[in-house]
Amino acid sequence: MIMSQTEPPYQIGRRIAVVGTTGSGKTTLARQLAQTLRLKHVEIDALHWEPQWTPAPDELFRQRVRDALQRDCWVIDGNYRKVRDIIWLRAQTIVWLDYSLIVIMWRLFWRAIRRTMSRELLWGTNRETWRAQFFSRDSLFVWALQTYKHHRQEYPVFFAQPEYAHLCVVHLRSVRETKKWLGEVTAGPSHPPGG
Repeated sequence: MIMSQTEPPYQIGRRIAVVGTTGSGKTTLARQLAQTLRLKHVEIDALHWEPQWTPAPDELFRQRVRDALQRDCWVIDGNYRKVRDIIWLRAQTIVWLDYSLIVIMWRLFWRAIRRTMSRELLWGTNRETWRAQFFSRDSLFVWALQTYKHHRQEYPVFFAQPEYAHLCVVHLRSVRETKKWLGEVTAGPSHPPGG
């Protein structure tokens, strides 16, 4: 069920998952939420990627996620299907960044520029390269284009499934809306009324 929270401060619990298309700003928002609410931040990409952009074997990845979510208070970001059941069944709140494709591609472009120019180290020994980001079929730009429409169609379907009926879903459609919501959010022991 998608909840409409109209009365700040918004209480969203202490187990929060942030989802959205690649480049929407999931990790940035998750970090901000974790800092604001004084919760542990779990970056799911750090659990998934091995050196040289090798994905962790599925069962190892699932176990890493289980271990990371043992605590009762956390904010996690990511869309990985293979661990969705672990995360969503434990979460109290899903924050869905549902921005326009233009915003996502713009953010992705500047992130790719920053990471490639600075040679930023990502998750062990991995770095983004010009070739991988701008001249490859595995580019995140291609991935964002391929998954954008799919996410917008599938998330409401997932939210309606009985096993996820316990979730409070915060559906944010613009950067401005997200900033306003973040400024008014608080952690709470449970969901807002009706959640």
